[in-house]
Amino acid sequence: MPTTIEVNKQSVETLLGSGKTKPFVIPEYQRPYAWTEEQVETLFEDLWEFTAASGGTERDGTYFLGSVVSYENEDGEQEIIDGQQRITSLFLLLCAIYTKLKATPESERTPQANNFIGKIEPVIWRTDKLTGTVDRNNILLTSRVVNNEGNETLRIILETGRADESAKDNYSRNYRYFQELFDKHSTENPLMVYQFIYALLNQAILLPITADTQDTALTIFSTLNDRGLPLSDADIFKAKMYNQFSPDEKKAFIDRWKDLDEEAMDADESIQQLFYYNMFYLRALEKDTKTTTPGVRKYYAANKFEKLYNPELMDTLFVILNLWKVVNKGEEIEGEAWSKNIKIRQSLDTLSSYPNEFWKYPVVIYYVCYRNEESFETKFGLFLNKLLGELMSKYLLIPTINAVKPDILKLNSAIVASDAPAFDFKEIDMSRLEASIQNPNRNVVRMLLKTLAYEEQDDLLPGKWEIEHIFPQKWQANYFPDVPDATIKEKIEHIGNKLPFEKKLNIVAGNGYFGKKKTEYVKSKIAITKAMGTSGVTEWDLESITKRDIRISDNIMNILKKWNDAYLNIPVSDATEDKPSDEQLAQIEEFKKKGWI
Repeated sequence: MPTTIEVNKQSVETLLGSGKTKPFVIPEYQRPYAWTEEQVETLFEDLWEFTAASGGTERDGTYFLGSVVSYENEDGEQEIIDGQQRITSLFLLLCAIYTKLKATPESERTPQANNFIGKIEPVIWRTDKLTGTVDRNNILLTSRVVNNEGNETLRIILETGRADESAKDNYSRNYRYFQELFDKHSTENPLMVYQFIYALLNQAILLPITADTQDTALTIFSTLNDRGLPLSDADIFKAKMYNQFSPDEKKAFIDRWKDLDEEAMDADESIQQLFYYNMFYLRALEKDTKTTTPGVRKYYAANKFEKLYNPELMDTLFVILNLWKVVNKGEEIEGEAWSKNIKIRQSLDTLSSYPNEFWKYPVVIYYVCYRNEESFETKFGLFLNKLLGELMSKYLLIPTINAVKPDILKLNSAIVASDAPAFDFKEIDMSRLEASIQNPNRNVVRMLLKTLAYEEQDDLLPGKWEIEHIFPQKWQANYFPDVPDATIKEKIEHIGNKLPFEKKLNIVAGNGYFGKKKTEYVKSKIAITKAMGTSGVTEWDLESITKRDIRISDNIMNILKKWNDAYLNIPVSDATEDKPSDEQLAQIEEFKKKGWI
């Protein structure tokens, strides 16, 4: 069937009045009403200014309020896809004006006031077509947004014309502010009041775009809002998913979506991001290793959004969220022992310092695929260390954002096939690795320091710590009179001159020299930093940095070897054969090339 779209500019009175036959509905999948007092004031003042300049009469002149995208749902309602903020605000403004006009005793009202009372009533409430009797319980705008308290607040305001003076929700605050603005302008310029109401009803113009289906309306909305979407991709996915449920299933879906949204926010994530992570999981299942990452909406829109209709989708999103509850918030997941494993949490914390997000996708996929396996905790820890070693090594030698992307996408697909996947990463020059550890790119320093620190302690680093320069970045010019400044600047950025240090203690230590800083290092709860404070070292110079560079690079290389040896010995899940799997054989060849075995 061909798509049908109707576009006809209409006045506020005409468009809102159409609600008497096709009521307006803000659907469940929309975001809550979000306009602030600032936006309310802008709308009111602009309309007042328009009235003063050219409005309020029957002369030509219009004030454009924007477009409204909707479609008629199966219940004969105008379901608003875009424009709910404007529509809702107009209802609140007209209700505020109506309430003010009605407050004047009928015997004292002007003909103009009675006229506009009669004009506003059928715009907000259903009226009897024969008698004109107003049914204030039958409002032409209903919000069903997943926010029951807000929906009820809007209904009460529009039904009674009153807002709770102490309420801080946007409906109540904006309604009270509309009342305040109207009172203020009516007092200051009473002669313009009725011209303003006339302009609002007749000369403020909306552009309703009415589609024949929800799909068409969403497509129009997306096209109109390519720059900075008021609705996220996740909001649109919610609409698509909601629409395919039966009436009995819809409420359960909305309740579950609300739980997911709230839990994601608590974990410093978003539903949008969960869909993004899930996209990489699905791509891995499809063995899609293309380096071009599709947009989230484009990916899920393929084949008429069929991926959204998978009955396991919501379960998977909740599973993915559990991982980030541990990573972002340090929560322990009931029934999942790995979430209490401090070494796993240290590895995840170290990975979180990787300069981009590519590390997240294989971690998500491994967790989703194998979290229920009996040996998951052990294998997950080994996998994370292996991934950390590969990513850190690659970034030390090739510190660019996309250098590891092809390798990660191949790894994603390999994970689906095995819980001990081969890391078929591009070969790197191991002979250069030690030098790169000693003088690392600044983006990988935090990973290196965390790796060193976690070898010496069984708890996480404090939340607020900084990279401490043992020899200060600001030094006295006569401290090394025979060494060029450029040499000093380069040397103090070496890993041997750096420690993780609590922010508060670092502020106290300042730019003092080693002898003074040691007293602050001793107070640190970070093992390697405290050890520096209690060491017998009394002086710290450029040669000290060089010696520590060597110790650290040796330490890091040994850690990398330890991680790889441990990963190489992961038992194969399918023990039907004694010979190594193809993945293990590939790993052995890889480690031989790198000189690790």
